[in-house]
Amino acid sequence: MKILQFREALNEAMCEEMERDENVYLMGEEVAEYNGAYKVSKGMLDKFGPKRVIDTPISELGFAGIGVGSAMNGMRPIIEFMTFNFSLVGIDQIINNAAKMYNMSGGQYNVPIVFRGPTGSAGQLAATHSQNFESWYANCPGLKVVVPSNPKDAKGLLKSAIRDNDPVIFMESEQMYGDKGEVPEGEYLIPLGVANVIKKGTDITFVSFGKILKVAQAAAEELEKEGVSVEVIDLRTVRPIDYDTIIESIKKTNRMVIVEEAWPLGNISTELTYMIQKRAFDYLDAPVRRVTNADVPMSFSMPLVEATLPSVEKVIAAAKDVLYVEK
Repeated sequence: MKILQFREALNEAMCEEMERDENVYLMGEEVAEYNGAYKVSKGMLDKFGPKRVIDTPISELGFAGIGVGSAMNGMRPIIEFMTFNFSLVGIDQIINNAAKMYNMSGGQYNVPIVFRGPTGSAGQLAATHSQNFESWYANCPGLKVVVPSNPKDAKGLLKSAIRDNDPVIFMESEQMYGDKGEVPEGEYLIPLGVANVIKKGTDITFVSFGKILKVAQAAAEELEKEGVSVEVIDLRTVRPIDYDTIIESIKKTNRMVIVEEAWPLGNISTELTYMIQKRAFDYLDAPVRRVTNADVPMSFSMPLVEATLPSVEKVIAAAKDVLYVEK
C-alpha cells in the first residue's frame, strides 16, 4: 500500500487508463495548462499532450456535447466540470443525449463517457455553488452515479467508470481532494454498484456516501463510547444502489439512520427508506431516520452553513431516537 491524496488517486486512475487505452482522453476547463482547477490533472498535459488533455472555453453545454458525440464514435472521454453546479449549463447533453442514446438507438450506440467533478458544499461558497446533484442524476435511467468517500475507492471506482460502456456521473468533493489514504500498489478495480461495510456492528446501521460519510463515522465512534455497536455502510454508488447489503444489515441491527448531504425531498435516503420498508419492514424495531441538509438554499454565513449541514450531533440524536435512548 501507499499513501495518496484523493486528487492523486484520481490522477493515477486517469493516467493508467489513458496509458492502457488510446481512446481515453480528458477535456474540461483548466485541465491542461493550469493542471486542473483542483490539480487533479497535474502533469497530465506533459505526459499525454494537448490532443488528449484538452482545455476548453467556458462552455459546459459545448464540451459536454462534444464528449457525447466522440463517445458515440468510439472514444472514451472524461469530461471534467469545475463543479457540478456548472453542469446545469450542460445538463441537456447529459440527460437527453448521453443517458438516452443507447435506448433511442435500439442498442446501436453506446456512450462510454465519464462526467466528473466536485459536488456539494465546500465552505463559504453560498447558494449557487454548494448544491448536491447526486439524487438529480440518479433519477435518470441510463446513467450510473458514483460518489466515492476515500482515495482507494476513488481510484478503483474511476478506473471502472472509464471502462464502463454506459455514461457515468462521478462525483467528488472540493473538501476531500487533500484527504490522504492507503491505496494499493499496482492495478485494481472496484466494481460499480457494490456497497462497502466499513465497520461491523449489531445495534444500529448507518448508511452514507461521499464526504458526509465522515460525519456518520465520527458519530459512530462517539456512540461506541456509550456502548452502542454501530454498523457503517458506504454506498459508493447511488445508481445502481446495492440494496441487498443494506437489507442484510437491517436484518441484523433492526434500526437504521441514513446520513446524506442533500435537500430532504426526493433524495437517495428517500429511496432507501422506501425500499427498506418494502423489503425489510418486519425486521424494523423503529422507523428509519434520515439526517439531511436543511430544506433551504445554502448560506454564505459560516454559522448558517454549519446549521444547514448534517452534523455529528444531529446523527447521534437521530440514532438515540431509533434506539429509544434518552438524549
